[in-house]
Amino acid sequence: MAIRVLIVDDQPMFRMGLQLLLETVDGIDVTGEAEDGGAALAFLESTPVDVALMDVRMPVMDGVEATRRIRAEFKDDAPRVLMLTTFALDEYVIDAMEAGASGFLLKDAPLDELVSAIRHVEAGDAVVSPRMTARLLGHFLSNGSTKDNAGNRDVTGAVRAFDLTDREAEVFRLIGLGLSNGQIADRLRIAENTVRVHVRHVLDKTGSCNRVQAAVLAYRIGLVSADDR
Repeated sequence: MAIRVLIVDDQPMFRMGLQLLLETVDGIDVTGEAEDGGAALAFLESTPVDVALMDVRMPVMDGVEATRRIRAEFKDDAPRVLMLTTFALDEYVIDAMEAGASGFLLKDAPLDELVSAIRHVEAGDAVVSPRMTARLLGHFLSNGSTKDNAGNRDVTGAVRAFDLTDREAEVFRLIGLGLSNGQIADRLRIAENTVRVHVRHVLDKTGSCNRVQAAVLAYRIGLVSADDR
């Protein structure tokens, strides 16, 4: 079954160009487009979507507020939101992460990277453009949003705060490092299905909407530091 995609951007030419590109890809169906977050919410009221490609900065309702509203209003039926931004470190990106976005890409990302991101977020994984990752981490550290306690850190604090098992806390740390389920399975030498169960428990116990939020939280509480990357 094709992945149903909604394109949300205030630039008509960008929407048209992106739609033309995605129409050449097997397994992806562009079901509609919207010029801002409000129009996206109206579209979703009547049309099911798997992934929303959401511009960060738009008039009327920006991508951050739209993502927050989508999560709140559609709950388990909400599409995954993949944010698109022009800047490698957009001031809205952190807010969008915390609002529940599943990933972020730069608008000039090549088509194969975009298609891969769509497929990954639809499957429940988180995606952050490699060019954005280092700058996001730098932002957290420079603003004191994380505790750089790499020299004296274990999983005890996370276990106490979120009632995680030792294995769940280790999976939490690896999510913070940006590892996929397959990579976590290889690192811990356990089955990938087992990793999925642990990831679900981590998200539930930490109150994270998705892996991106969990990764941000791992940095904020000092479970992961710049030296771990």
